[in-house]
Amino acid sequence: MLSGSGWRAIPVAAALLLLSACGDKNAQAGGAGGQGGDRPVLVTTRVVQTSSWNDSLEALGTAKANESVTLTAKVSEIVQDVHFESGQDVRAGQTLVTLRGDAAQASLEQAAATYAEAQRLYNRQQELAQQQLVARSTLDTQLALRDAAAARVAQMKADIGDRSVRAPFAGVLGIRQVSPGSLITPTTVIATLDDISRMYVDFQVPEAALATIHAGDAVSAVTAAYPGRTFEGKVETIDARVDPATRAVTVRATFDNPDRALRPGLLLDVNLFRPSRQALVIPEIAVVQVGRDSFAYRVKPDSTVEQAKVETGVRREGVVEITQGLKAGDRIVIDGTGKLRPGARITEGGEDGKPTPAAPAAAKQG
Repeated sequence: MLSGSGWRAIPVAAALLLLSACGDKNAQAGGAGGQGGDRPVLVTTRVVQTSSWNDSLEALGTAKANESVTLTAKVSEIVQDVHFESGQDVRAGQTLVTLRGDAAQASLEQAAATYAEAQRLYNRQQELAQQQLVARSTLDTQLALRDAAAARVAQMKADIGDRSVRAPFAGVLGIRQVSPGSLITPTTVIATLDDISRMYVDFQVPEAALATIHAGDAVSAVTAAYPGRTFEGKVETIDARVDPATRAVTVRATFDNPDRALRPGLLLDVNLFRPSRQALVIPEIAVVQVGRDSFAYRVKPDSTVEQAKVETGVRREGVVEITQGLKAGDRIVIDGTGKLRPGARITEGGEDGKPTPAAPAAAKQG
């Protein structure tokens, strides 16, 4: 039989055995978990290389027609005829509006009659002067009267010409603003006329970039009116002055517009490309932003990764220039960065996307 102390020893021994069994299970679970934590992460990598890179300056500009004018009349008069429709293409010199000119025509006929009479008197007195029957001063006076009458005729012809509004250049008309019978003045808008076969855009760039901009440099522009379409142009001229208030210089770029897609007044986002140079350029998704710092995951020889702090430059179309932190020949992770931490082991997918198991990881599993 067991004594009282013996009976107390049995529960204690059972408890020790239970704790020992639990400890073995936790150790086994911990070992399995550790192997799972070392499992390589499948990523896509790329070797950093230098490539040709064009810096660009971005600016906003408003499209303007190659030639543009608001048509008005020179005199106040009633509109007799309108010879155009809204949106019509016209040629240079084409008559657009005719104003009533009855009074001016009558004045022209009167001036022409006065001139004819003055010419006859001058011819008669010239014959008399040759016969020395009139003084030379009388002939000179009649000559002056004849010339004044001729000038009056020319003036009246010009006045009648002002009653015909003509297109100063070939282009497309805007919306018609007048009708026959309406009274117009020199401030009345008849229509707008624009030559939009070629457009130009004025935009400003910082004075620090002045030395790198030249006539003929390539320019591209996009507008919300045509999503996905890029318009190509070139720098035509650079202003002779720098604005002392903004420290910027105005640059004018021209764009051919054969299909008339660009219209005066469109807001354009302009990119001015500067001379190409060699730079380290990587996909933008490879850059990890942590606060104000930027990092890239660089692959080490043992197939683990480290965080490389980088300085970025210009970003464009999904790529970014690296100015510091990486060098040509470094292999970086470009896809899968969200699953990584410093020291993590990876399985490299490579640029072709085919997984290649990391050698140290395969040795450990074996």
